[in-house]
Amino acid sequence: MDLKKIAQEVVEHAGGQSNIHSVTHCATRLRIELNEESKYDQKKLEEIEGVKGVFFTNGQLQLIFGSGLVQQVYGAYNELTGGVSNNSTEKRAPKGNAAQRFVKMLSDIFVPIIPAIVAGGLLMGINNILTAKDIFEKGKTLLEIYPNIASLADLINLLANAPFVFLPVLIGFSATKRFGGNPYLGAALGMIMVHPQLVNAYTEVAARAAGKIPVWEVFGLTIEQIGYQGTVLPIIVMSFVLATIEKFLRRVTPIYLDNLTTPLLSIFITGFLTFAVTGPLLRQAGIYLADGLSWLYNSLGFVGAGIFGLFYAPIVITGMHHSFIAIETTLLADIANTGGSFIFPIASMSNIAQAGAVFAVMVFIKDAKIKSLASASGVSAALGITEPAMFGVNLRLRYPFYGAIIGSAVGSAWLGFNKVLASALGAAGLPGFLSIPVQKWVSFGIGLALSAGVAFLVTAYFFKTKKELVDAK
Repeated sequence: MDLKKIAQEVVEHAGGQSNIHSVTHCATRLRIELNEESKYDQKKLEEIEGVKGVFFTNGQLQLIFGSGLVQQVYGAYNELTGGVSNNSTEKRAPKGNAAQRFVKMLSDIFVPIIPAIVAGGLLMGINNILTAKDIFEKGKTLLEIYPNIASLADLINLLANAPFVFLPVLIGFSATKRFGGNPYLGAALGMIMVHPQLVNAYTEVAARAAGKIPVWEVFGLTIEQIGYQGTVLPIIVMSFVLATIEKFLRRVTPIYLDNLTTPLLSIFITGFLTFAVTGPLLRQAGIYLADGLSWLYNSLGFVGAGIFGLFYAPIVITGMHHSFIAIETTLLADIANTGGSFIFPIASMSNIAQAGAVFAVMVFIKDAKIKSLASASGVSAALGITEPAMFGVNLRLRYPFYGAIIGSAVGSAWLGFNKVLASALGAAGLPGFLSIPVQKWVSFGIGLALSAGVAFLVTAYFFKTKKELVDAK
């Protein structure tokens, strides 16, 4: 595969280098912001080697290459262009409505840090296997059976917790960069918010009950010294405040003082506001948001879960699913009260349903190229990466997509009925078992089987009743 040629063709059919404002990528898609949307040639882009689908949404031209290949194409693009247009800070008119811009903002912040969160989530899943009873022997954990692996389990637990404990550092870097500020100042702000001197957010309730919350007396204000471990909303908002203050100071500060006073004042002002005013309010707002969604899910039960499962894949098409990461991390950070995340299990149902539908396509369709694409993308979807299956096959043929969302709804309703929640993040699909408490593995497995099976059968029904599907190309 000639990566340089692929990059050249991407540039050419996207309207030329002058039409490309910026290029980024996520796990499977190359995301291109264009200066003029009318100049790209979708048909030519779809014919490029390695491209599994092309669509335009939320102001971005998105090319699906799949996991692994997209990073290589992105690297080849940067080699070809020198990365001149990538992450351009040039001002341009915002595109889309307010909701679309908000979702894109969240996507820009969270997509770069997803690998760290997923790594931590999967390690947490491994830790769950080591410490859960009844998996390998009734009434015992693997640690109790093999005490000599206690140190390994402790190390895995530390590695798993670190991305969540220091989540504000990751988000601070990414969010401040997104808002046009110095990302290292954003990381510094995140470090301040999880400083060891502060009362750990996870132990706040116990510390408050014991009357052990230290305070600062500053400017006549009494400010509690509480950390922000595992929180999301406060660091996002305060990164915006930090970037805004920094940009203002750089405009008004004499150049000979800029490098000295701008970082100093930016961190001091933002840090003070974080602990004194906005931080406590935003932390509570994040808790209310997570509690509200959990209440809605628990109140509607399997009906609410089924509806969410039905619409999860359409939400993925819009890109709005990236906003769920903020909610999930909040739910998991307060797992003692929330019980875990209901979003991850439903995402797993949606992913495995896409796999079930695309495997039906592989069985019944005549076209050899689509059959080959369906087999590869079906495995990918089952393992948690659905874009090749969803955009390359199911949406392209339309009816398999209907089968997939119906299957997802059935599996999700089953999970809601059995109250299956995730205790960690990870790869949504077959590997999702690592993120589910052992006691719910059977229910989760049945949900996966229902989602994939119903999606396969509904898609097969469409192939029997819609003769044009069999001969589709």
